Amino acid sequence: MPEQQPFEPGPAVAGTGMGGAMDLAASEATTLEGPGPGGVGPGGVGPAGKPRSLWSDAWRDLRRDPVFLLSALVILLLVFVSLRPSAIASGNPLTCDLAKAQDGSAPGHPFGFDGQGCDVYTRTVYGARTSVTVGVLATLGVSVFGSVLGGLAGYFGGLWDAVLSRITDVFFAIPVVLGGLVLLSVVTSNTVWPVIGFMVLLGWPQISRIARGSVITARQNDYVQAARALGASDARILLRHIAPNAVAPVIVVSTIALGTYIALEATLSYLGVGLKPPSVSWGIDISAASPYIRNAPHALLWPSGALAVTVLAFIMLGDAVRDALDPKLR
Repeated sequence: MPEQQPFEPGPAVAGTGMGGAMDLAASEATTLEGPGPGGVGPGGVGPAGKPRSLWSDAWRDLRRDPVFLLSALVILLLVFVSLRPSAIASGNPLTCDLAKAQDGSAPGHPFGFDGQGCDVYTRTVYGARTSVTVGVLATLGVSVFGSVLGGLAGYFGGLWDAVLSRITDVFFAIPVVLGGLVLLSVVTSNTVWPVIGFMVLLGWPQISRIARGSVITARQNDYVQAARALGASDARILLRHIAPNAVAPVIVVSTIALGTYIALEATLSYLGVGLKPPSVSWGIDISAASPYIRNAPHALLWPSGALAVTVLAFIMLGDAVRDALDPKLR
């Protein structure tokens, strides 16, 4: 009988999970379990081995997106100008001199003067406050009101869902500009609140329908069924389990809609039913400069350019956020 050889340990064997094995050195097996490039482990885990959430992944992608960085920089500048317009424009937007009407640029007045002799630069800077205020407040009102109604309809369903769906169909059939001409033509207030209220009145159906679809998708997940089986109340399920997982589409649409509301305010002011003088608005300035476009094109180009850059910045920001929050692009 042949003499048995003593056993000598060979390379470490790592299981494949499929009933077989593959030969790996011990150091290689350890490397597979360690963190990957940048301190990120396999399977999307962080340096401490904790899995990353959708929001952390989105923020990581946004920080590397030049479109997001550029649009965010423009928006931060607009916010600063809205909060402190006097920091970059020392004049008064309501101070005009008819002797300088339609004059071009001059020392201290780089954008020239409009048809009433007002400084175009000062009015363009102060007009940012009105546009940003209207856009932000209208977006907040539309997002909150529409999300609450749509979320409740998607979660409870039944008669509430059917009634809300028919109401949203009615509001979708109303042309926005025509509705503004009809509803705001009887308003005599010079404040921004009638314009904001009109935008909320006609803007909530879009957010409501998006929130409804997100909630219907989220409520079918296993963790919602488990929470309901454990006796969690409807309020707890909505706030703790469904809302955090259904809010991403609402954020994306609201970000893009913010730029749309700024453009809508300028359109209504241009037509004479939005903000009215002595309010300072890009729409008012564009409307006032239109008859002088041949003699003083600068009075029209500067507020129009500021409006276009603002709307484009918010649309670009919304597109970047949408790409970062879309799981299909990962």
